[in-house]
Formats: sequence, C-alpha cells, structure tokens
Amino acid sequence: MLSSSMVSSYLSPYLSFLVLASPLVVIPGPDFAVVSRNTLNGGRRRGTWSAVGVASSTTLYGILAAVGLGSVIMSMRPVFEGIRWAGIAYLALLGFQAFRSAWKRDYATLELGIDPAGPTGSQGWLQGFLSNVGNPKILVFYLAVLPQFLDQEAPMPVVLAFAFTHALLSLAYLVLLVCGIHQARSVLSRPGVRRLLDLATGTALVGFGIKLALE
Repeated sequence: MLSSSMVSSYLSPYLSFLVLASPLVVIPGPDFAVVSRNTLNGGRRRGTWSAVGVASSTTLYGILAAVGLGSVIMSMRPVFEGIRWAGIAYLALLGFQAFRSAWKRDYATLELGIDPAGPTGSQGWLQGFLSNVGNPKILVFYLAVLPQFLDQEAPMPVVLAFAFTHALLSLAYLVLLVCGIHQARSVLSRPGVRRLLDLATGTALVGFGIKLALE
C-alpha cells in the first residue's frame, strides 16, 4: 500500500504527465486509421473493440517498461527490429485490404447495416492490437518519458499508474472517435464516400508503414 505522503509526492509529476500525454493521444496515427475503418465496416461494436485492442497493446508495453523488460527488448536489436518490421508488414496488409475494398466497391452489406464483426468484435480487437503492438515507438515513449517524471525508486504501483493512464487516455479518445463516426455512419457509408475513405485510409496506413520503416 502507498502512504498518503508518497501519493502526494507523486501527484505533481502525475499531473505534469497528464498535460504531456493528453495531446499526444489525439495525434492521428495507425490506431486512428484502423479504428475508423473498423467502425465504418462493422459499426460501433467492432470499432469499440478495435479501440480496446489498441489500448491493450499500449497497456502491454507499459507493463513491460514498468517491470524492466522494456529496456531488455530495446537492448536486443534483432527482437526490436523484428517487432518493428512485423508492424510495418501488418500496416501494409491493412492498407492493401483498404485499397482492395475501394477497387471492388462492394459496400452492399454496409448499406444493409450488417455487422461483419460477429457477436464479439474479436476481429476488430485483433486488428487494433496488432496494428499498435507492432509499433515499438510506444515502448520507446515509456522508456524515454517516464524517467522524466519518476525517479528510479518509484514503486511499481506508481509506475503502472502512469502507464495505465496513458492507455486509458488513448482508449477514451478512440471511443469518442468511434461514437462520432457511428453517428455519421449513414453518410459515411455511402458507396462514393466509402470509396474515398478507403483510398484515404489505405494511403494513410501504407504511409505510416513507410514512415516506421524509415525511422
């Protein structure tokens, strides 16, 4: 258990971390593109599960950083590069799927309101998780940023609180995105609009993959 004095000592750094992390989660990235496309393809359920998948991978990286395994992964160059290139390949695959949808223009099921995600939206969760877990920059973020707010003696619950806060901020923003897209889905699901959105999403996903490959 943390004492009240210990909690108060980390309150100011925590608030400073919130100020830094809050704007970062709204910067469009692969998670934005994947969650948006899943919402358009499968409705609010699939979009929400996709957002949960993104937050799950962020939480995983936060835990790895908190327990010290993050620095181990960073020091093992082949492992780090393997994660990075797997993420690049997966973003390219998702981009190809978006381009294929735009080419085929098969949006009949969307107009009928059919949810291809099934009862659990597991496909949406998997896409959200894999698109984000393949981006090791999240791990770099934790390893580079958390030491700016926490000393080496910070207890594990405090470190996890910082990491989980970042994941929850991301989840909250993506759920709001899902709700906004779902409200406009009747307009956004029109074949002509969907084709333009698929082309834009595919371009964004491939672009994010290329950017990740060049960094």
